[in-house]
Amino acid sequence: MKKIEINDKWMQKTSVVWFGAMLCCLLWGSAFPCIKIGYGLWNIESADTSAQILFAGMRFVLAGILAVIFGSLLEGRFIRPEKGCAGKIAWLAMLQTVIQYLFFYIGLAHTSGVKASIIEAVNVFVAIIVSGFIFHQENVTAKKMLGCLVGFAGVVLINMNGMNFHMSLSGEGAIFLSTVAYAFSSVFLKRYSVKHNPVMLSGYQFIVGGIILSAAGFAMGGRLSTVSTGGVLMLIYLALVSAVAYSLWGMLLKYNPISRVAVFGFMNPVFGVILSAWLLREGAQALDPVSLVSLVLVCTGIYIVNSRERSEKD
Repeated sequence: MKKIEINDKWMQKTSVVWFGAMLCCLLWGSAFPCIKIGYGLWNIESADTSAQILFAGMRFVLAGILAVIFGSLLEGRFIRPEKGCAGKIAWLAMLQTVIQYLFFYIGLAHTSGVKASIIEAVNVFVAIIVSGFIFHQENVTAKKMLGCLVGFAGVVLINMNGMNFHMSLSGEGAIFLSTVAYAFSSVFLKRYSVKHNPVMLSGYQFIVGGIILSAAGFAMGGRLSTVSTGGVLMLIYLALVSAVAYSLWGMLLKYNPISRVAVFGFMNPVFGVILSAWLLREGAQALDPVSLVSLVLVCTGIYIVNSRERSEKD
């Protein structure tokens, strides 16, 4: 096989960043309703945490295999863990797959797809703040902070939807914790990608994390007894979502500042709301005035942060 050369300047082009990041967000946005549909197809109850974890583990083992295949095609050779990256893969697996999705799958079973998709936007704020104040990878300006605050206002507002003035630890609280883990994983993926192939890192961390989740779910008593063609196809689709989106996202992070890429994460709730309203018939909540205002605030946040990135680039 012949290696596909990736041009650094091409990966930094505005059109490439926009298209690539928006594609990732569209795929991730579809995951919110599709996971809930997957629960139904595999006959997984909302209270069956062990089966949810087992389901997640199976998805990510498959996603890791697909990512390794994808990366091998790009490299023109079979990609394997490079010397000195075993610990990095393990750390990414814990953050990006085990911790993030342990809380994500549990939380999604106890809240709506619309609400979960908007709460997930918090990972953008956390990623920018962590990369700027802890790892000093970003210059956190007042304008970026304003964008974070405006977007966060949308996240807070959606939790007031339907006179719900509290956060359930097993629902919204779990989703929030998953966003924090993901934000840290993005920062570490950016750091590790300097010396290692981001697709290789994503693929093997998925395999490691997926095995851990599968073993944990099975040990807790989780079983997937209902097997159907629709359920298997949904599992494959969700694996493809992770393999394609995370691999592409990792490549964009490798060649661009974190804030320039991470800020597009605000589009996840936009796609999540639209697809949840369509696939889960949550249209009443998606079109509720409070939800619409929340989305406007979140989208305003992406505009504020991204406009700053353009002015800095100019």
